[in-house]
Amino acid sequence: MLIIPIKDGENIDRALKRYKRKFDKTGTVRQLRARQAFVKPSVKRRAQVQKASYIQGLRDSAEN
Repeated sequence: MLIIPIKDGENIDRALKRYKRKFDKTGTVRQLRARQAFVKPSVKRRAQVQKASYIQGLRDSAEN
């Protein structure tokens, strides 16, 4: 459970923004979506390799 202490005189929009940021950092929604369907280990590995090659390509292009 997320607890967001609200200071005296703090705007509710600001507190809501802090709550949303904290909720995003916990990764709850990403975890729920990932659990909706089974993904084979080979597919997970393939996705990791593709992501790594993409990031490496970005870093290589940034160096040049």
